[in-house]
Amino acid sequence: MRMESDVIILGGGLVGLTLAIALDAHGLGSIVIDPADPEATLAATFDGRASAVASAPWRMLQTIGVGARLDGKGCPIETIRVTDGLGPQALMFEPGEDDGAVGIMFENRQLRIALRETALAASRITMLMPARAADVRRDAAGVHVTLADGRKARGALLIGAEGRRSPTREAAGIRVASWRYNHAAIIGSVRHERAHGGVAHEIFYPAGPFAILPLTDDAGGHHRSAIVWTVKESDAPAMLGLGARAFAAEATKKMGGLLGALELASPLSSYPLGFHHAARITAERLALVGDAAHGIHPIAGQGLNLGFRDVAALTEVLVEGARLGLDLGDAQLLARYERWRSLDTFMVAAATDGLTRLFGVSGRAASAVRRFGLGAVERIAPLKQRFMAEARGETGRLPKLLQGIHA
Repeated sequence: MRMESDVIILGGGLVGLTLAIALDAHGLGSIVIDPADPEATLAATFDGRASAVASAPWRMLQTIGVGARLDGKGCPIETIRVTDGLGPQALMFEPGEDDGAVGIMFENRQLRIALRETALAASRITMLMPARAADVRRDAAGVHVTLADGRKARGALLIGAEGRRSPTREAAGIRVASWRYNHAAIIGSVRHERAHGGVAHEIFYPAGPFAILPLTDDAGGHHRSAIVWTVKESDAPAMLGLGARAFAAEATKKMGGLLGALELASPLSSYPLGFHHAARITAERLALVGDAAHGIHPIAGQGLNLGFRDVAALTEVLVEGARLGLDLGDAQLLARYERWRSLDTFMVAAATDGLTRLFGVSGRAASAVRRFGLGAVERIAPLKQRFMAEARGETGRLPKLLQGIHA
């Protein structure tokens, strides 16, 4: 059996499926190949993570038809509150009266369900899940993929969207700058006594940041938030081994009782934290998106949003190329995508890495410097507005989809 489409996407996660849907909305077809079984990835117990979708990527999701399936399932982030430890001085990011929320918090499972439903309803998306690519060839004539079961697929362009350990990136010989932070993120959700008011808290400790991210109330009306607790990698097993009550007590201390009494609302999980940035994000008939191209610390919640920005830029490049009658694997189109995304991803990655290191320095002097910096940003309006724009995903030259219009 042989299948043919405009592009072949290896990886059907949040970024890969979003790209397939965005291309479909503009008349371009794709074949999405992913080894994961949807029945497993959509199960309630698969992944307890939640993600902040910034306001610009949210406009894209609405424009390509995913937003309607997520209405009422996310919690708007009305304010971001940043502190150094539990000190009284806070940097507050609040949108203007007509700006809307900074972003929306969604459980990853809800995002996956909405994306899958939208992709299944699309006429130009062929989803092969679970399926594994056994052989991939790129040449002047196109992209040729042979699956493990013998089926074959052909397209003009290959998209690597398999995540941090992208085999497509490695096979292309693309070098990656990477390092580990020797930290792990413990993630889960908690129920709490007091309402969060749509406030996302980022509390910085020398051992790592502690983020409290607002979620919608559960079916019983209990207030909920997601937590991302950064700890030393060597301490993660012990933290995960705490009983539910002991963990909730430790989390309450870290939060300074901000939301009152806590209890766990989901199983806990953890993953190691690191940084990686591909030296280039294109090769012959190949483009990388999302974590296959760049991976950053979750300190500012921008990892998924960077991937969404990749999607918006690549979609616009390919759609304009198709209108001109160009081969979608044309080197000039890929060079444009490379130029468009390289600076943005590097600047965000560098800033995130810098924040991680700055707030990881212990001692009174370091703390005084950090608090001075937070106060300065709070007082200097243009600087604060720049940080706010970054949180919204609205810096640089925005692709049309991030503006809420078709490419």
